Amino acid sequence: MKIPFSPPYIDDSVVAEVTDALRSGWITTGPKVKALEEEIRQLSGAQSVLCVNSWTTGAIMTLRWLGVGPTDEVIIPAYTYCATALAVIWAGAKPVMVDCGPDFNISVDAIRQAITPQTKAIIPVDIAGWPCDYAAIMQLVQEPEVVKLFKPTSPIMERMGRITVINDSAHSIGSRFGGRFSGSETDIAIFSLHAVKNVTTAEGGAICLNMPEPFDNQQLYKDLRLMSLNCQTKDAFTKSKAGGWRYDIVGKGMKANMADVNAAIGLAQIRQYGQMLERRKQIFQAYDEGFSRCPWAILPPSKESGRESSYHVYALRVKGVSEEQRDAIIDEISRHDVAVNVHFTPLPMLTLFRQMGYSIDDYPQSFENYHHEISLPCYPQLTDEQVASVVQTVAEAYNVVMGKGGK
Repeated sequence: MKIPFSPPYIDDSVVAEVTDALRSGWITTGPKVKALEEEIRQLSGAQSVLCVNSWTTGAIMTLRWLGVGPTDEVIIPAYTYCATALAVIWAGAKPVMVDCGPDFNISVDAIRQAITPQTKAIIPVDIAGWPCDYAAIMQLVQEPEVVKLFKPTSPIMERMGRITVINDSAHSIGSRFGGRFSGSETDIAIFSLHAVKNVTTAEGGAICLNMPEPFDNQQLYKDLRLMSLNCQTKDAFTKSKAGGWRYDIVGKGMKANMADVNAAIGLAQIRQYGQMLERRKQIFQAYDEGFSRCPWAILPPSKESGRESSYHVYALRVKGVSEEQRDAIIDEISRHDVAVNVHFTPLPMLTLFRQMGYSIDDYPQSFENYHHEISLPCYPQLTDEQVASVVQTVAEAYNVVMGKGGK
């Protein structure tokens, strides 16, 4: 039974929405982007939402708006995808990596130890859709001694008066923290709408704005939207009107906008996301039930103490295996046409970051989580039969590799 890892969810409603965009004669940024922004705003509870062409671009643009520079530091987890660090680098600041906890997510204690007068932002990451401890993180940045340590280096930072928390919510649209959906629990949160995410626009991202007073999040939306269109005073739709060709460039902008033809995919998906998310949860629970009978299996967190996952991927860990044995188990699983993955190779293990001086020896929990993690497929199209097949295939692969039985 061939089981892919994460195919996009494309049904008749998605095809119809995309076809409507194509036939409208307007395929770049327009009404469907606005409609998707409103759907995400309602789902997340954010004050304002701006859709852009990727999570990475959205993060770079957000950090540039904040005004970070070469002397500034942004704290990120060592256990994340490279985009988290690359966004900091391309924005012109220095990524400061800290270790994670046993639940995959950034350690709040490690954040505290890493804060210096150069710290301007923190980017926690919701690995596999499991929310970070945002109550603790938001409390930390508002502690008097931490605020006193803060040294702003831009007018925006002066207005903020403390470290900004930018949630990397790439995996976590639809997750919950403290009874609220992800996207409203920090100053700014950024969703990914990439092809493999729970809601996709093929490529895309969404910036959720929740900045505290004195910031006006509706005005900030307008400012960032302008920035996402090269700081051009007229968008393409306005310029296309008769006599509307004249425009100005009023800042150092970027080309970061989302197109309507992309937004159409996400618009159709998010309108049925409740059912899609419930199916992901059912699959997660079926995996929990299946692997709970395996003494070697460490089940991923999914729901506890006011937190609930978006059930993006099932991050299974295998007790007592080396990295090489984990890789052999993956190879054995793959021989049976079941696609699995690993989330993630810690940043210090990647060539770029090793060359920059980061060492995995400084992040023991990140390596501990990584070397025995196998990400299993979790998406609405999976049938109960396929889920059962994944459990059986993984268990048999473990037995083959670890010498505890045959197929």
